Amino acid sequence: MKQTTKNILGVAAIVLLSSGVAGLTAYKMLQNKVPANSTSAFNEMFEQNPDVRLAAYNAVDAQPVDLTQAAENSIHAVVHIRSTQASKVQEVEVRDPFSEFFGDFFGNRGGGTQKRQMQTPERTGFGSGVLISKDGYIVTNNHVIAGADEISVTLNDNRQFKGRIIGTDENTDLALIKIEGDDFPTIPVGDSDALKVGEWVLAVGNPFNLTSTVTAGIVSAKARSLGMAKESIESYIQTDAAINQGNSGGALVNARGELIGINAALFSPTGSNTGYGFAIPTSIMKKVVADLKQFGTVQRVKLGVAVTPLVEEPGDTQRVVDEKGKKLSEMKKEAREKSGAVDGLLVGEIVEGSSAAGADIKVDDVLIGIDDKPIHKFADLQEALAKHRPGDKVKVKLIRDKKEKTVEVTLKNEQGTTKVVKNADMDILGAAFRPIPDELKKQLNLGYGLEVTGVSNGKMAEGGVRKGFIILKVNNVPMKTVEDLEKVMKEATKTQEQVLFITGIFPSGKRGSYAVSVAQE
Repeated sequence: MKQTTKNILGVAAIVLLSSGVAGLTAYKMLQNKVPANSTSAFNEMFEQNPDVRLAAYNAVDAQPVDLTQAAENSIHAVVHIRSTQASKVQEVEVRDPFSEFFGDFFGNRGGGTQKRQMQTPERTGFGSGVLISKDGYIVTNNHVIAGADEISVTLNDNRQFKGRIIGTDENTDLALIKIEGDDFPTIPVGDSDALKVGEWVLAVGNPFNLTSTVTAGIVSAKARSLGMAKESIESYIQTDAAINQGNSGGALVNARGELIGINAALFSPTGSNTGYGFAIPTSIMKKVVADLKQFGTVQRVKLGVAVTPLVEEPGDTQRVVDEKGKKLSEMKKEAREKSGAVDGLLVGEIVEGSSAAGADIKVDDVLIGIDDKPIHKFADLQEALAKHRPGDKVKVKLIRDKKEKTVEVTLKNEQGTTKVVKNADMDILGAAFRPIPDELKKQLNLGYGLEVTGVSNGKMAEGGVRKGFIILKVNNVPMKTVEDLEKVMKEATKTQEQVLFITGIFPSGKRGSYAVSVAQE
């Protein structure tokens, strides 16, 4: 009996998969039975079989989507990016092989290390980018150009340019670079919010270093979250268009030839296209690009709520969420019954001093929309907030005690203010730095440090830092390279204090510490 069931299922699967071919064959067989020049008999047969007539007419009307014009319009605006990280000398700790056999001074074997200077090899990476303006602005992924000392951009007509980084945003994995020139080919930017699941799209890029490659597929889902990093802002467009290594930073284009996403990730067990591709929607991209051009950094807002999706998810029945041992599935069920909401985001906590704290949003409210856009899951909320800057007002729709309510919220940044944050570049410090020379390291018995080689008018002078001072730590982070200082300074601009706490030593051996403000007027 089991064998019979298996055979029946097998036949059913073959029939379903072959239905398109079978339908076409049947239509041709019916047509062959009609005598030549006998259209009346042919029409009479259709009248007697209305279902066959409807199927035939629908087959004629259903023309395939022509993507050739969309490909032609977009392929010239997608560029090949080569990023090069120069060879560097780095100090690394390596295990002392002699301690393994002879032990250290006290006879303890193993664990001994030595500091050595090592030359790192030159590293080269490849990816794609999209020209979005005739004067040479290019959008790509942050991971395509991260750490690059040199960026080379090659157009579809084989012209080559040096790329310059305008700004990067690790949280959205977007970067803006520029090449010098004018009248470059571009792709018109479309509205990713209007994109529908099932709509045809093209992925244009340079997979495996094969330039100007176009693949087609459909939109499989929207507002996907992959959970790649804690601070990531993820609301991806999911597509089955073939995306491989090298497609990163390339264009996702709709059938009208409009840019609706920047290809960013591939979900695959093998690392090649056996899964789905994910693209950053233009609704997020447009805001990030505008901020990077105007401020050098992205203006990010926080609603200030801890939320849980009401829709039950795999694993909810196993997860314990409170001291009483109540499972997440039980908590969600109670919340749905209490609020009357089917889905949305249940507010479990409100951060003090946040955007939500200054508005009529309460614990146990269910968020269901922002500015008329439905909110079903956390990715929807992230995408809606990613379009705004501090000080913007939004209308949040929520359900409280089985009643819908609309609340106006003034959005604040991570520091709890509505001020615009500007990217503090190294120029505002008004000082020059270099890693301390080896001779000075020996004299002062130091392993690392940054020497202040000059001070002019700027934040360093205002804080009392003088020429010759050797910086050892900034905000408790060791300073080994100028890049270390630049990274810590950028992080400091995102905090409420916006201060660099500097500790170090003078060549005389005297210790010193300073507090340097990096806040801009």
